[in-house]
Amino acid sequence: MNRPNVVFLLPDQLRRDFLSCYGADFIQTPNIDSIAEHGVRYDNAYSASPLCVPARTALLTGMSAIRNGVTDNLHALRPDYNEAGIHTWPQILSDAGYLTSAIGKMHFYPWDARHGFQHRVAAEDKLWFKVRDDYQNYLEGHGLGKLRWDEYGDYIANRGAATTDVRWEHSWDRFTGREARGFIDGYEDDGPFAMMVGFPGPHDPYDPAKDFPHKFDAEDMPDPIPASEDDPAGLVTAHTKARSRMDMDITGWSRAEMKDVRAHYAGLVKQIDCEVGEIMESLRTRGLLENTVIIFATDHGDHLGDHGLEGKATFYDAACHIPLLVRPPGGSQASVSDDLVELRDVTATMLGLAGCDLPSYMDSQPLPGLGLSPPPPRTRIFGALTKGWMAFDGRWKLCKYSEGEALLFDLETDPTEERNLAADPAFGHVYRRLDAELTREIMNAMALGLHDRLIAPHSLAESDEFGDRGWQWRFPADASEATKVGDDYY
Repeated sequence: MNRPNVVFLLPDQLRRDFLSCYGADFIQTPNIDSIAEHGVRYDNAYSASPLCVPARTALLTGMSAIRNGVTDNLHALRPDYNEAGIHTWPQILSDAGYLTSAIGKMHFYPWDARHGFQHRVAAEDKLWFKVRDDYQNYLEGHGLGKLRWDEYGDYIANRGAATTDVRWEHSWDRFTGREARGFIDGYEDDGPFAMMVGFPGPHDPYDPAKDFPHKFDAEDMPDPIPASEDDPAGLVTAHTKARSRMDMDITGWSRAEMKDVRAHYAGLVKQIDCEVGEIMESLRTRGLLENTVIIFATDHGDHLGDHGLEGKATFYDAACHIPLLVRPPGGSQASVSDDLVELRDVTATMLGLAGCDLPSYMDSQPLPGLGLSPPPPRTRIFGALTKGWMAFDGRWKLCKYSEGEALLFDLETDPTEERNLAADPAFGHVYRRLDAELTREIMNAMALGLHDRLIAPHSLAESDEFGDRGWQWRFPADASEATKVGDDYY
């Protein structure tokens, strides 16, 4: 048991500024905070692809969204990824002797895929009301069932804030936490385990249980960042269209409505904090806490009305600046890292702590402050989704969207991202620098993203085998070969 167990806690769509360890004064999250109090809090952690499936696929593969080809929620990791030389982190840990478990929301395609996890309990996306997962089976066993969004009654009118008669005991995150505790309580193997716990909340519907003891008043919630003329109209239009498909109108929603949504959201965050505390208590009771690394992060944030938007899928900080906490085995003195890090760096960190080599095709790197001898800190975060790209150097953030809109923010003087400097000649040199860096990164990432089409890692001009009739090339090519390719064009 010298190799640590891994417990990776991943709530869905959790804003960092709704955690008291990140400065929230309207909510207390002591159990989540305790991870930071005995570990490392990363203050500059980003989700480079702030959308459920792209963010989770980047984690699964340790590869950026362009490298792995998943930049949208309706994209999926290619089914023959093993034939292409790609292995998921649960596959690598399983091969290294870990028992791997996935509990809760994973957002795989198909939804019941395992992608290397040996043990699986599914409680999938809260809007996938037709998925017959383990949570649905549980609900039916108690005379209940999943609700479609318009069956909440107030979901549409209240912009996602909803009420339900389902008691806390039967709620999404309570089920997920209970299953995670059950795995820990029943664990009897001699070797280590790695468990990923995907809480479906606080993703909407924002439906905290009526009988949960902690309630929040809308007026106590922080005000949303107001929409301004500098906000791109294309983003607002895209989010409005997405919601209109669910008969929800988010145009002109008021400050009071936004704060009501935030109060419901805070209730879900508090419920998750409760589950985190009980999972840690199970580890402590079983004597496993001293040999377990606990990682807490999220796939992306939630606008909650900031800039007139809801949901995610932009590069505003509300969506892409995420919480990331790591408590090493046995705990440590609290520390804070200001290094730029990415969500997918969790992948290299888990592999490193388990003593596994990092595959050459991964662009994940170990998190600093954990004794893993990481490479030099990142100096840039490059983001990618189907309809947007980002380059961020820790101060200046350039965002480009498919509608043709460009945003440039100086987060040092404008942390709420309300002044778009993209068209200001005084900052043209910053724009051009970041734009060149972003272009170069996209080109480099595409080279590996298209690795499956690689004929060979070198020219075939002098190959006898290639010169014979009937020569065939291997498809898909191995990802490790693509990393060896040079500028051999002739």
